[in-house]
Amino acid sequence: MEIRVGIVEDEKQIRESLAILINGSEGFRCTDTFESAEAAIISLPQLQLDVVLMDIHLPGKDGIQCIRELKLSCPGTQFLMCTSFEDTDSVFSALKAGATGYLTKTTQPSKILDAIVEVHKGGSPMSSHIARKVVASFQPDNSQNKELQKLSEREKQILSELSQGLRYKEIADKLFLSTETVRTHIRNIYEKLQVNSRTEALNKTR
Repeated sequence: MEIRVGIVEDEKQIRESLAILINGSEGFRCTDTFESAEAAIISLPQLQLDVVLMDIHLPGKDGIQCIRELKLSCPGTQFLMCTSFEDTDSVFSALKAGATGYLTKTTQPSKILDAIVEVHKGGSPMSSHIARKVVASFQPDNSQNKELQKLSEREKQILSELSQGLRYKEIADKLFLSTETVRTHIRNIYEKLQVNSRTEALNKTR
């Protein structure tokens, strides 16, 4: 059985190139193409396509809005983004709207065909660097931990006590240090973090 594919893309050359690629490959058939989201929203519910390649930047409504409106009326259709947008916000907005895959327009033709097959079989194909963005978004941000790594264990300990609102003498008594030693450590902390106050130091390491 052929995979029935539609294309929503406003750039004529890209739209026609994708259609030629799909129709020239065994097992695929591009049945319909659309220049705008509005045209796709009107026609797609009656077409019962398997996969739709969707651009984001379109005249009028964008591709993300288009998918959001079509998901309810086209429950059997899989939407595969094929766009030049690579920023994290666009990726997640598209996925939340109902896209099940995300490719960039620089994707090799053979990879586009592979992605159509994969999404049709229930997968979620993504360009490799898009997939890395998605994975990275679920990992903790260690940028502030890098600031903490500049400090010695004693300095981290003193910074922790500062975060509790303790004064120099209270920290000294608690850690069995002299007040002057605590003062020296704090001066070193400020220098390493390139800050000038307790508040700035705490904000930079949170």
